[in-house]
Amino acid sequence: LSFPAELPAGLKLPLIGDLVICAPVVAREAVDQGKHLRDHYAHMTVHGTLHLLGHDHENDADAERMEALERKILTQLGVADPY
Repeated sequence: LSFPAELPAGLKLPLIGDLVICAPVVAREAVDQGKHLRDHYAHMTVHGTLHLLGHDHENDADAERMEALERKILTQLGVADPY
């Protein structure tokens, strides 16, 4: 899950929000999907960060754009295509 943040007055940190990743769910999904745990964590982190940056997958076109960006970032991190 990702939660956008509103900065408190006077805070100058580049804070865009919070990511919440449930370790047991990620571990179960990695096993169920035949993925390395590290790779699935990377995917969930990239996916959530893209949401914080304003991306979504509410329709097919948005989903295709977001998944393409995820693939590009994950490839640069040495992570296989999660889809």
